[in-house]
Amino acid sequence: MTVAVETGLWQLDTTTTSVVAVRHKTMWGLVTVKGTFGVISGQGEVRSDGSAVGTVTLDAASLDTANAKRDKHLRSADFFDVEQHPEITLAVRSDEPRDGDTAQFAGQLTVRGITRPQPFAVRLKEANAERVTLEAEFTVDREQFGMGWNQLGMMRGPATATATLHFVRSEG
Repeated sequence: MTVAVETGLWQLDTTTTSVVAVRHKTMWGLVTVKGTFGVISGQGEVRSDGSAVGTVTLDAASLDTANAKRDKHLRSADFFDVEQHPEITLAVRSDEPRDGDTAQFAGQLTVRGITRPQPFAVRLKEANAERVTLEAEFTVDREQFGMGWNQLGMMRGPATATATLHFVRSEG
């Protein structure tokens, strides 16, 4: 990113609206199911060379699609298997600045205990000495994470994850 972000440690500010959402086509592509994770945490570091690393962790059981029966199924072993794998993590390993306020990040996504590389683009929405807001979006092939349940072929294509994350300077 050509926009400078203060070096140091940053903590996800869960008191403001940090949102991680997911959407996926179902019913043979006719319906888009949308949901948000209600419990998230994270931290990051901007190093003196301008590179960034960090981790965002989601409570898999906190996914809310506004349909209790569907949410229960998503928490089951058919999908997130929250009893065995309560957390979803995205660990940022490196970044590559792009033009303006964007960067391409290389991460490791862990779902159901399975870790896969996950590239994603990030846009810097706000940055000052005390606060940073990032927006990201990426697609995920759920079958790569052991979530192959697909009754009658109703679910098609990848799921899309989006995030708007607010970080504040960390004391530590």
